[in-house]
Amino acid sequence: MARLDDSRPFLPVTIAVLTVSDTRTPDTDTSGATLAARIAAAGHHVAVRAIEKDDAGLIEALLRRWIADPAIDVVITTGGTGITGRDVTPEAFDRVLDKRIEGFGELFRMLSFQKIGTSTIQSRAIGGVAGGTYLFALPGSTGAVKDGWDDILVHQLDNRHRPCNLVELMPRLQEHLKAAE
Repeated sequence: MARLDDSRPFLPVTIAVLTVSDTRTPDTDTSGATLAARIAAAGHHVAVRAIEKDDAGLIEALLRRWIADPAIDVVITTGGTGITGRDVTPEAFDRVLDKRIEGFGELFRMLSFQKIGTSTIQSRAIGGVAGGTYLFALPGSTGAVKDGWDDILVHQLDNRHRPCNLVELMPRLQEHLKAAE
């Protein structure tokens, strides 16, 4: 069973938060605010927070900037993961990801099913790695952000989480690039 190993040090990570929405503003972005507050409460650093329109090219450009920034370890987005014509966050992720973390979306939908039932099939939550940076896309509702952070990411982004976690893998995420040199 998963547990925290208190003999290991807590290693804070630096996280960028992106809200994808055509309608949200800094004053109405409750999902982004909720996520940023939870990140800080867990002891991590919020590097930057932004809002971008539902435009795959604009989302991709911002993701690429953050992936290229060595100070950012993780990018978490909220919004744009549905199935309507304007929901394009997964498509933007597909343009930048080196590897998908299939289990993230699967686990998110499994946990979400317990709360919203079959409506969870409308979520295209996705996770992956690009350029040594973790990327996770959550739905835009505040409830979904809480579920994704509280039930998955807070644990996987804690170096003390056993039997394993994503933080301990960070130094090895770019091994394939070093081998090519």
